[in-house]
Amino acid sequence: MHVVVLGAGYAGLTLTRLLEADLPEEAEITLVDESPDHLVQHELHRVIRRPELAAAITVGLPEVLERATVRVARVEEIDRDERVVSLSTGALSYDVAAICLGARTAYYGLEGVPEHGIPLKRLAHARRIRRRALEALRDDGRIVVGGAGLSGVQVAGELAALAREERGSASIEVLEQRERVAPGFSTDFGDAIARALEDDDIEIRTGTAVVGADESGIRLESGERLPSDLFVWTGGIRGPDALGGDRPAVDGDLRLDDHAFALGDAARVVDADGEAVPASAQAAVREARTAAENIERLVGARLDGVETFEPDLESFTFESPGWVVSVGDDAVATVGSQILTGRPAKALKASVGVGYLSGVGDAGNAAGFAYREFVPDRFRRDR
Repeated sequence: MHVVVLGAGYAGLTLTRLLEADLPEEAEITLVDESPDHLVQHELHRVIRRPELAAAITVGLPEVLERATVRVARVEEIDRDERVVSLSTGALSYDVAAICLGARTAYYGLEGVPEHGIPLKRLAHARRIRRRALEALRDDGRIVVGGAGLSGVQVAGELAALAREERGSASIEVLEQRERVAPGFSTDFGDAIARALEDDDIEIRTGTAVVGADESGIRLESGERLPSDLFVWTGGIRGPDALGGDRPAVDGDLRLDDHAFALGDAARVVDADGEAVPASAQAAVREARTAAENIERLVGARLDGVETFEPDLESFTFESPGWVVSVGDDAVATVGSQILTGRPAKALKASVGVGYLSGVGDAGNAAGFAYREFVPDRFRRDR
């Protein structure tokens, strides 16, 4: 019995660790990812200002896995009829697969945006943004962030903090097609985030749609042209290339077919209550727990030799305890109906990063991350 997990993001790594603990020894587990490392994506924006954090948010897969085989390769195609995955390094067959390939940046066919709008998905992106930002800050340039979701907010906040530290005078603007900041969240949360951005001298332009870009600037739907020295694009997501850019829809049991599950940002999940689940780290981790339970039940039935038996599967229900976003040195959080800012929000944001690293078994990086988050810069000896 061969269980294959495709993708080592939040959903894939959490699922693999649970399967290692739950599946019987005769079940083989393979985790496939393009990188030998897991990246703590929700802290990636911090590398723009603090390059030294790259090591603290990078987790070596072999270091936190016990029995799963890690295969470093790109997933190119999934033949669900034949149960074969085409990889950049060859083919891989499976009995049960979990598709956790995450999402890619969506450009919506906007001319020039893929070439000139830098996304934030990898460490290389964060380093490129930092390099270009420092150039813009030296030259009194203009920095534009496309998209005012949580990712765009965090990028803009880090850039504003970097500008203060470097004593640069570049302008920073956030463009959002919809009518308010953080449009997928409550109005109170979005309003608090907008105030934090404005406190950092970041200009917010809502109801502003980008239609194209080139090396010197951005074109807006209104006909206006914005010159820019750095353009960061956080305007949306699409499905992984191996799924043709689609995010397949799955119900609360996360089942895609008789032998495959889909979860995390790679899928459009509708939970047991009929609610669409947001693409987020906290949702991916929770979906992984349901997927692990269901894969364990399915594998158990197959190992018992009952190929036609369909076990009862659990159905995932998403109930978020709240949301938190950093805005430079500040943070904004929502816990229930309460909005937190300042120290409580910053402590909550830091604890999320430390807690996740501890949860995936990387105690060393969790300690390093906590040190950098909670120890003031002036007391550090490693700077």
